[in-house]
Amino acid sequence: MSNIKTTSLADPARTQDQQTGPGPQAEARGPARNKSTFRSRLRTDLPLLLLAAPGILLILAFHYVPLLGNVIAFKDYQPFIGIWDSPWVGFENFTVLFNGDAAFMRALGNTLIILLLQVVLVFPAPIALALLLNSLISDRVKQWVQSILYLPHFMSWVIVVAIFQQMLGGGGLLNSMLRSADMATLSIIGNPDLFKALITSQVIWKDTGWATILFLAALAGIDQSLHEAAAVDGASPWRRIWHVTLPDLRGLIILLLILRLGDALTVGFEQIILQQQHVGLEVSEVLDTYVFNNGVIGGAWGVSTAVGLVKGIVGLALVLGANKIAHMFGERGVYQS
Repeated sequence: MSNIKTTSLADPARTQDQQTGPGPQAEARGPARNKSTFRSRLRTDLPLLLLAAPGILLILAFHYVPLLGNVIAFKDYQPFIGIWDSPWVGFENFTVLFNGDAAFMRALGNTLIILLLQVVLVFPAPIALALLLNSLISDRVKQWVQSILYLPHFMSWVIVVAIFQQMLGGGGLLNSMLRSADMATLSIIGNPDLFKALITSQVIWKDTGWATILFLAALAGIDQSLHEAAAVDGASPWRRIWHVTLPDLRGLIILLLILRLGDALTVGFEQIILQQQHVGLEVSEVLDTYVFNNGVIGGAWGVSTAVGLVKGIVGLALVLGANKIAHMFGERGVYQS
């Protein structure tokens, strides 16, 4: 107690600062201290910033700078006179789309159907596969299986489409085996009725293994004592997955679903354009191929750019809306508002 009293009597200015708060001198030191902190952090993080600089420049050059080209959606663009000299047409290119253009409506319908299939079938596939891999007891077997499942992701769509044609085409392995067994052959490649199911299966085969990485990492962070407690209480493996595992994965699932909605109207240009000639435009035309066929090939640059702009706006709206709904249900979402 004597020490406290001595300090208070010996330093009345300190006592006054504690009672009345910082004075003008402390406020004057605030910005200088903040500036010093910023400079020290910049000096500390400079190596990391330099390492990230090439990636940032690539993103700016190939993702943000090309956004300026969306001005073509409001012009009657003619390549031989350039963007800035092409005449303005206002929203005329958009009216062509929303006045019932048959090709656009067909492309939009096919895109929505493929989107629905991919959300229902493709999106849950990595979750189910990660749960299966996580149930393997042997780590060596798990690593071996993972390595095999990751390989298709590194193949281009040209190779993937060629593999499916060699397996399921008219002269492919499957039909060759059926002929050797005197059985009727199957028409899969080139069958318009099976085209959407075919491209969905191709996406599952190619990308499901790679997409399990995030879910396996999340599964590794789950407290195993929760599973042990549930097992002691008599919960079956399925009930432990439903009540313990999936709730811990819920935040990651919602985050990835929101990010997927950002590319909701992008359903695989390269994959579809490689197989479009076998089934025709009626069942295979999507918004991305519509832009290519009408813009690059057909010369309708303004209309095609308008389609791309609308697609980007719809994707942004879906992300913002889904993120808001996630916040309403107590999830973090992509960002905090």
